Amino acid sequence: MTSPHLLPPLLLLGSNVLMTFAWYGHLKRPAWPLWLAIAVSWGIAFLEYCLAVPANRIGYASGAYTGQQLKVMQEVITLAVFAGFSVLVLGEALRWNYLAAMACLVAAVAFIFLPVD
Repeated sequence: MTSPHLLPPLLLLGSNVLMTFAWYGHLKRPAWPLWLAIAVSWGIAFLEYCLAVPANRIGYASGAYTGQQLKVMQEVITLAVFAGFSVLVLGEALRWNYLAAMACLVAAVAFIFLPVD
């Protein structure tokens, strides 16, 4: 069985890939009617929840992570996934300020995992 320290980040990575496609994938299909974009996005989001909910439950219930740690971890994963998506799928450039923002979030992860005792 996969470690409760490793499984949540892996599940969160998968869930974020799915959610990024649910929220932004339809931008590549501007001819779709809005109802179709919403329906497809909901379908993808359902699959995303099938990964995100177990990730958070396993990480928290096992004692591997606090709720705050899981949330900050998820935010950094989201930003990293979206950065790749915006370049590879949307054809946008990564600018220095995006990278600086990502560095700030990575610093947030470092702070949230510091021992407080």
